[in-house]
Amino acid sequence: MSKPLIETLRDAAATAAAGSEIEVVNVELAGSRRDHVVRVYIDKPGGVTLDDCGNFSARVEELLDTDDPMPGSYVLEVSSPGIERELYSIRDFGRFKGQLAKVKLGEPVDGQTLVTGVIGEVSEGTVTMRSKDGREIVFPYELVRKANLKIDLGEELKGRKV
Repeated sequence: MSKPLIETLRDAAATAAAGSEIEVVNVELAGSRRDHVVRVYIDKPGGVTLDDCGNFSARVEELLDTDDPMPGSYVLEVSSPGIERELYSIRDFGRFKGQLAKVKLGEPVDGQTLVTGVIGEVSEGTVTMRSKDGREIVFPYELVRKANLKIDLGEELKGRKV
């Protein structure tokens, strides 16, 4: 039995990143059966450049064109996950400890399904966040439906002349 297409795409992206500083953050498949859009989000220490995206795109494209896993045409988009990047795994929470994030939960924890705060401890499947009012909220990672880093503009602009 053949692998699902998204897994084939993830494997191609992982192969393209092998041996480099590039981390494949996420791979998405959109579009129709005939006109696929493949989105690959990459990152590296210090952030990715336009050249990084172009070089990575060429490597992935070569792999996909060789294996030809998709019927019809496709568009390949390679980019950075952005400054308010999505957190796709518990590993991402650990990596961004100390940063502001917004998390949507599938069930309420302490009466909340939307938690905004600074990421604290991450261990054994649990995430701890501290809200602006100092409350600590602890929830199991499995309840996370969506999570993104957030930029605190007040902090970012503090001390700058406008």
